[in-house]
Amino acid sequence: MSKVSGELLIKSIEQMLAFSSGEDIEISRKGEAVTLKGKKRKFTETVELQIGLKNYDPSKDKRFNGSYRLPTCPRPKMQLCLLGSEADIEQAKEIGMPFKSVADLKKLNRNKKLVKALAGEYDGFVASQSMIRQIPRLLGPGLSRAGKFPTLLSKGANLKELCEGVKCTIKFQMKKVLCLNTAVGTIDMSVEELRTNIMLATNFLVSLLKKQWQNVKGLYIKSTMGPSFQIYF
Repeated sequence: MSKVSGELLIKSIEQMLAFSSGEDIEISRKGEAVTLKGKKRKFTETVELQIGLKNYDPSKDKRFNGSYRLPTCPRPKMQLCLLGSEADIEQAKEIGMPFKSVADLKKLNRNKKLVKALAGEYDGFVASQSMIRQIPRLLGPGLSRAGKFPTLLSKGANLKELCEGVKCTIKFQMKKVLCLNTAVGTIDMSVEELRTNIMLATNFLVSLLKKQWQNVKGLYIKSTMGPSFQIYF
């Protein structure tokens, strides 16, 4: 059961969207009302869920790792690249998706700087079973270290549908710090779409925690260029 106030969440989403559309909003800081001048950006801002944890020791407690597919895509413009064989590349060409062949990857010659540049060029990667087996040999650990090891393209799978799934899926992974964040939408989405995505993402994260809500210190939402709004204290 969620402990996030539905009323507070909706109000926070409405203020966040108002600020991003250029409207002035009034928020409370240290007990005082403060007016913030909104500004509409020339790009579509991402809406992020930020989580602060407590009563958790990353060095002792079991680290969690989980993925969840949201109903409304939070990253529609996510740039994915296919690493594949000639047959896979044909699928990529049909949907206008960037791709790299085995020959392209061999040209990098396991050079750390070049592999790092490849990882930085895209938001994520997709690869067939046969290609995934070759990646450690062709590229070394660079993609894994960047947190971008490819999603598996199973034999006979539809590449376009797989990419849509990747764009809709969020991941929570406990590392060495007690702060987490993930994209849960964009400012183009409706209040209800954002509310649903945020609630589902929050409840999924809590299900991964050892003591569930007792491990949650605070929850915030914010747009890329906007202020943060606390939705759980």
